[in-house]
Amino acid sequence: MKLFDVYPLMPVTPAKAQGVYIWDQEGNKYLDLYGGHAVISVGHSHPHFVKCLQQQLEKIAFYSNSVKIPLQTAFAEKLGKLSGYPDYHLFLCNSGAEANENALKLASFHTGKAGVIAFKGAFHGRTSGAVAVTDNPKIVAPFNAGHQVFFEEIDDLDAVEDTLKTNEIAAIIIESIQGVNGIRIANPDFLRGLSELARKYEAILIVDEVQAGYGRTGKFFAHQWTSGLEPDLITVAKGMGNGFPIGGVLIHPKFKASFGLLGTTFGGNHLACAAGLAVLEILEKEKLMENAVTQGEFLMKALASEFSAVTGLRGKGLMIGFDLNEVAAPYRTELVQTHRIFTGSAATKETIRLLPPLGIQQAELRHFLDSLKKVIEPNAHLK
Repeated sequence: MKLFDVYPLMPVTPAKAQGVYIWDQEGNKYLDLYGGHAVISVGHSHPHFVKCLQQQLEKIAFYSNSVKIPLQTAFAEKLGKLSGYPDYHLFLCNSGAEANENALKLASFHTGKAGVIAFKGAFHGRTSGAVAVTDNPKIVAPFNAGHQVFFEEIDDLDAVEDTLKTNEIAAIIIESIQGVNGIRIANPDFLRGLSELARKYEAILIVDEVQAGYGRTGKFFAHQWTSGLEPDLITVAKGMGNGFPIGGVLIHPKFKASFGLLGTTFGGNHLACAAGLAVLEILEKEKLMENAVTQGEFLMKALASEFSAVTGLRGKGLMIGFDLNEVAAPYRTELVQTHRIFTGSAATKETIRLLPPLGIQQAELRHFLDSLKKVIEPNAHLK
């Protein structure tokens, strides 16, 4: 049997990883500024993370949600405290797409409606409902296209309200920062306006924090840069487990739970909760959110001041996208092959995304900047 060939692959075979570095099978060392799509939050093979998983594995790795799992309660309490949402409830699942599916389902149950407002440039996942609210026709099969989804332009509150007036809308779903679309940050006034419209028309506001959450921007959630915003549902994954598959929905207490309303086989298993708790403990102890702000500010200032080829720059904390004056793929390839640095692509072909582990330090970022200068401005020293 062969693998189903759906991924374009870099010519690198990682064999081990530690902190912000990866080593390939030949022993070459790479700086990881992408974290596997923002998944590696607290660093590769963090000793506390590894220890917690090893200890849990020796006890019990898995049992279903048909039994009591105290780790789930401990995890929910810790997440509520660190995130600033102690009164919300938590549903655990396995991925960001699954989190968004369950959020959309909850919104539909709660309102009795089926329609969803999503936004141009959005990416919410690849399962049925999640891909339907993703603005990429290439990945929407006919099976997915039956959902009632209305795509609006970000910042156009009038268009959102016109759609809400149909009285068909169960939910508005938005990324506080669009990651795949090149790090596009939602305007705080627009987010607050969406919240007000959702209340006015009895729709549910879902904020997708799958990529932007878990301390990446310097706040626990990126939408917390917008004062006064309290979403009805918040979806999380990626950095939540530092590589262990885990996702979740933070649920406003106004939602009523009932047996069988939601469900999952693997979500919230013992190993997943051990991984999730370890991540939260490391975030708190090592002050990684504070570090994300400090290092992100350094990196943004350097990109803005040192590179004439950078035509656009957006970001919060260690979630950064910058545009070049031509297609970025060749430069990303050279960064990997010549300088051994991983970076990320985006829907916009001129954009490079940076999503490093949150413990990265200035010396490592300086190495990237010096390497980037050699790649995009190789003759700068001759000027």
